[in-house]
Amino acid sequence: MVQTDHGPEPATISGPGPEEETPVGFILNKASFNIIRRANREEIDKFENLIQREEEAFQICQSHIEKHRLEMKLTRVERYFNGSKIIFYFTAENRVDFRELVKDLVQEFRTRVEIRQIGVRHETKMLGGIGCCGRELCCSSFIKNFAPVSIKMAKEQNLPLNPAKISGVCNRLLCCLTYEYDTYHRLRKDMPKPGKTLTLNGIEYKILQTNILKGTITAVALGGTPEGLQIFPREEWEGALAPALPAADKKPRPAKNRNRRQKGRRKDGSAPEGENREDSGSGPNPQDPEPKPE
Repeated sequence: MVQTDHGPEPATISGPGPEEETPVGFILNKASFNIIRRANREEIDKFENLIQREEEAFQICQSHIEKHRLEMKLTRVERYFNGSKIIFYFTAENRVDFRELVKDLVQEFRTRVEIRQIGVRHETKMLGGIGCCGRELCCSSFIKNFAPVSIKMAKEQNLPLNPAKISGVCNRLLCCLTYEYDTYHRLRKDMPKPGKTLTLNGIEYKILQTNILKGTITAVALGGTPEGLQIFPREEWEGALAPALPAADKKPRPAKNRNRRQKGRRKDGSAPEGENREDSGSGPNPQDPEPKPE
């Protein structure tokens, strides 16, 4: 029996935890549950009956869903060990008004009832299964929080953009596309992009494809040369890339004039016509007031 937020719950210990050396000043995260004691025979029997009661609650809730004609798919039913609460998980494409359903379930079970709408990924996590790799689904084995997955990750890894090959059991993009995306993205930065031209041994080639892991590029010769399609390793195409422009050959950027008073000045430093009348020699402005005597 382990301690949870809603009271004691039965649990199964599958094996010892990993032994890690704790450095000085570093605190490891504590376990999720605290073991209280071993479960007695009465608690074991209650737990076995709890699983059967969850299956019965699933069938009862499914019948009420059909009675109210609600567009929702019931996924799982979870009952607390102490019987204080029942949680019904479901999936739906749109918002569902299940207020009448809650009233019927409360009258049926005489306890607190909660209905939660989940996504297809969480549904797959609850049900479990085997992935295309032949192993247990990552979401049901170790993934706790779902990271966003985009089609850009499949393109970055040169994977075929076939939904049947890059989608999981949940009909969403595979979570494992995020595992190696950062590595592919970092290696691709140093390689030329497909469609660019490259000159090797005096012959101009057009890049058709790049192999990120091997570091090779596949290119075709231009201008009707007989070389045709060729594969170049990193040692050959890396030396053919145009070197960066030296600092001495770069044109200096013109310095910005931060003195606003110099705006509008001529090349010889004199002011344009109509400014600085006191220095222009044209005399005082007749509209200006007469100077007061000292």
